[in-house]
Amino acid sequence: MNKDWTLTQETLDRLLLWLDPDRERAGAKYEQIRTRLIKLFTCRGCPEAEDLADETINRVTSKLYQVADDYQGDPALFFYAVAKKIFQEYGRRRRQVAQPLPPAAEGVEQEFACLEECMKALPAEQRDLVLQYYREDKRAKIDNRRQLAERLGIAINALRIRAHRIRATLQQCVENCLSRQASA
Repeated sequence: MNKDWTLTQETLDRLLLWLDPDRERAGAKYEQIRTRLIKLFTCRGCPEAEDLADETINRVTSKLYQVADDYQGDPALFFYAVAKKIFQEYGRRRRQVAQPLPPAAEGVEQEFACLEECMKALPAEQRDLVLQYYREDKRAKIDNRRQLAERLGIAINALRIRAHRIRATLQQCVENCLSRQASA
């Protein structure tokens, strides 16, 4: 998938149309597919099941213009085939040897310092988005994210994807920072 590709309202509308011409039924099918993808990844012991389900949906959506016209059969099956590939990629990433983390008490302070450094390195727009996205708890969190998506003029799933990508960037940055500190 093109790393510069982002989910837009237009691509989401095209996905829903591919799932079913009736928007209500398409929305229900979308939710059903996403729920099944999460269950699929969870049953395979994946702690990042929701993220991988969203990645699957993004990957299918990004290829929709190439696939939709010629694809025959239940679109859900296409999602599951893509999910299989994504799980294989996830397994390869997980097998890579990770750097040992520093001891817990000292490590928390180092990790926090690295996180602050990485947050400062983010563009202001991304930093604000991730800070707003992870505010609040329970129902307030849901309402906050809905309002944030509305303010940005994007679907909630697109917001979820943006936040995931920023979090992944931050995680990689923090890991690199901790590695530099450990080797220094």
